[in-house]
Amino acid sequence: MVERKSFSSRISGFYKKSMAQRLELIADSGLLSQDSQEHLAAGGALDVTVADRLSENVIACHGLPLALALNFRINGRDIVIPMAVEEPSIVAGCSNAARLVRLSGGFFAEATDPVMTTQVQLDEVPEPERAVETLEACRGELLDAANRAIPNMVRRGGGCRDLEVRILDAEEGVVVVHLYVHVGDAMGANLVDTVAEAVAPVIQRHIGGRIGLRILSNLPLRRTVRATARVSTEAVGGEEMALGLLRASRFASLDIFRAVTHNKGVMNGIDAVAMATGQDWRSIEAGAHAWAALTGRYQPLATWSRTDDGIEGVLEMPMAVGTVGGSTTVHPGVAAAFELMQLSGARELAEIMATAGLASNLAALRALAGEGIQRGHMRLHHRKDRLLAEAQAHANQAEGDRR
Repeated sequence: MVERKSFSSRISGFYKKSMAQRLELIADSGLLSQDSQEHLAAGGALDVTVADRLSENVIACHGLPLALALNFRINGRDIVIPMAVEEPSIVAGCSNAARLVRLSGGFFAEATDPVMTTQVQLDEVPEPERAVETLEACRGELLDAANRAIPNMVRRGGGCRDLEVRILDAEEGVVVVHLYVHVGDAMGANLVDTVAEAVAPVIQRHIGGRIGLRILSNLPLRRTVRATARVSTEAVGGEEMALGLLRASRFASLDIFRAVTHNKGVMNGIDAVAMATGQDWRSIEAGAHAWAALTGRYQPLATWSRTDDGIEGVLEMPMAVGTVGGSTTVHPGVAAAFELMQLSGARELAEIMATAGLASNLAALRALAGEGIQRGHMRLHHRKDRLLAEAQAHANQAEGDRR
């Protein structure tokens, strides 16, 4: 159990402080270990020797700004959310949206058990319909074979929970078996791939055919998260703004061209947290858009509806994330991000990320329904350009002094 420190995510004027002052304020809260404080104070750069172990053909490190989204209260707990992203309006928008939602009690989120899906494909199965009956009859044997492949996960309380058999093409004998594996606090890709490879020959022995792919699916329908938020009409900016936001949400439900951009706004928040916490954001993106199209018609991930005193937003989507394994164990920036959020595990990380996505969506829709997206965007861009120009001037002056 994580020993959590009392902390308020409502920090007025945080953006006005210098970077050193911001870090000092966060450090004084007691959220960060000494190692994480030193890592962030040194600029947060990844050591190249660590980078060389993380990837292939490494020649250097490529950095992104690490920022904090403030004002979040999720399931009754105040949380600062780390975001690695180059776009200032994402962080500012999420923080502002969280401030509005906070007035109505904050966000609420719930993630399902971390059950990943892996697939075993077989081609040229001689009797596909009978194959389904055969595999159902030997379900216990298949689950046992799966669990023998991942004994450490089984000892930790995880393991293969269920299976499903699907006929994709009866004439060609294409059958796929889904295995559903509880992966604990891991993202789980390597675990479920191991399961698929171990179980494939057992399946083949029972139904024949040619073994094809043995790989996870990035559409984990049994590993999802749901986040909700309420905002009063007064907080959102009045009746006209509330109605405008609802119309914008409805637009996304009616039109695929708008839905794609609507969902991109959701993923702005989710991907920024994924990058800060060392997650496989490509997998999250793929699953999100497949979920949006699951009915055969591409739909918005987040929708907004009317309440008695304002509006309510709901976001639901698959979310495969991990707090153990991969870069989470070796990247000091990821360790600092976990400390900042005082995480209890992967399910809570999924809840936080979904909340960031819903906040990002609210911020975007509010801007679109109000002054338009460009004014806020460009105000922040102009500020960034001004700061870059000032930094370049200081660098030029320093270079001149050295000469």
